[in-house]
Amino acid sequence: MLNKIMKRGQRKPSKTDTDAYGQSTPMGNHNSGSASTSNAANGQIPDGDTPPPATSGTIEPLPLFRDVPVSERQKLFLKKCHVCCFHFDFSDTSNMTREKEIKRLNLVELVDYVQSDSGKITEGNQQEMIKMISINIFRCLPPGPHEITGSVTIDTDEDEPYLEPSWPHLQLVYELLLRYIVSSDTDIKVAKRYINHTFVIKLLDMFDTEDPREREYLKTILHRIYGKFMVHRPFIRKAINNIFYQFIYETERNSGIAELLEILGSIINGFALPMKEEHKLFLIRALIPLHKPKPIAMYHQQLSYCIIQFIEKDNKLSDTVIMGLLKFWPVTNCQKEVLFLGELEEVLDATQGQEFQRCMVPLFKRIAKCLKSPHFQVAERALFMWNNEHIVGLIAENKTVVLPIIFEALNTDIRAHWNPTVHGLVVNVRKMMMEMDVGFFGKCQKEYIEKQAQVKVAESQREQKWERLPSAEAYDECAWPRGGP
Repeated sequence: MLNKIMKRGQRKPSKTDTDAYGQSTPMGNHNSGSASTSNAANGQIPDGDTPPPATSGTIEPLPLFRDVPVSERQKLFLKKCHVCCFHFDFSDTSNMTREKEIKRLNLVELVDYVQSDSGKITEGNQQEMIKMISINIFRCLPPGPHEITGSVTIDTDEDEPYLEPSWPHLQLVYELLLRYIVSSDTDIKVAKRYINHTFVIKLLDMFDTEDPREREYLKTILHRIYGKFMVHRPFIRKAINNIFYQFIYETERNSGIAELLEILGSIINGFALPMKEEHKLFLIRALIPLHKPKPIAMYHQQLSYCIIQFIEKDNKLSDTVIMGLLKFWPVTNCQKEVLFLGELEEVLDATQGQEFQRCMVPLFKRIAKCLKSPHFQVAERALFMWNNEHIVGLIAENKTVVLPIIFEALNTDIRAHWNPTVHGLVVNVRKMMMEMDVGFFGKCQKEYIEKQAQVKVAESQREQKWERLPSAEAYDECAWPRGGP
């Protein structure tokens, strides 16, 4: 209980404690939101390679880039980066509004300078800019609702996302990083010294933020890094893989799974053929097990897209995917089952006959159970598969295997399902199956009637046994009275 109380007052730490340059990242506010230069009295920013110290005072405005000679702009760029290293307390909107506005205007100037290709930024200034960006975006995240309340489940419908109070500054910092990465003047050989593996790891840590605006920027930036820094590609894939493993097998909590899957959807689309074994293992070990966690509804659309991308690249993987879905099938969660059925239809739509035959028996055993589900949405979604011409074609080619598996479920629904919509769909599906092969359908009908007769005989025999029990008990009491002979 003490740990829970203490935890409520803490902010969620990043998984790494140092910035991309091995230095401690300043967290929180410098001197409770106050910030100045060491020469604040005369409004000058000191020259040097490190950010100015956090002392009492105020930040003084700096001139605009267009108001200084071209030869002085790199020096002014460095000064603006130093000013933007300061943090402010946004919990009090009336506190230090002037200083906050000065920092915002400096960030706007930096974004415009990088975006306009006004001049190539020196290597030293690039390093200071990335340091400033790291100081601003790599921070402790606030605790999630489940950490504050101790709740087990996540209700995405009722819980409003946490919005970062410092977003007016943070958005500009992300915009600056994005413009720097996509700029044609950015030298990859220089930039990769600062946008290194540690930087990428800390960037991935930030995906756990609850602010959807920040996750959108992170998604775009990471995707751009993946596209431009080819040397980082294997590392980024491996790092995302590790996040998925932690989410699946340890925490089941990460706000950025959907965004990471969106990035992967684009990456998978660019995989060369024949597909590497490494990529197939990623599908089997990470993507398919992502169907296991409870909050799958938060990212199922993106996950399904990634799965389909794999199958469209190599349709021989379809039976592997189908068997994986069956392995993680939600037996007791009807809403999740509806999602699985929708994804299963998409997978089957991209499946060829040979792969279909390898998994059709366990597949239609599961579909038969769905057809008999008392939850009408599950039964209805399963019956909708017969609206897909490709799936109907696969069933028709293998009707001698499929029909006996689902025949009992179809007849049970016609006889006993409570929902009229499901009943109507079942009638149509049964008619469709009969038209595929009238003779074989009649044979299945005959076997079903015989089986039902056997069930009735067994039931009758069981009832007779129960009826004979009282008379047998009376005989035993007469033969052996209580108290002995």
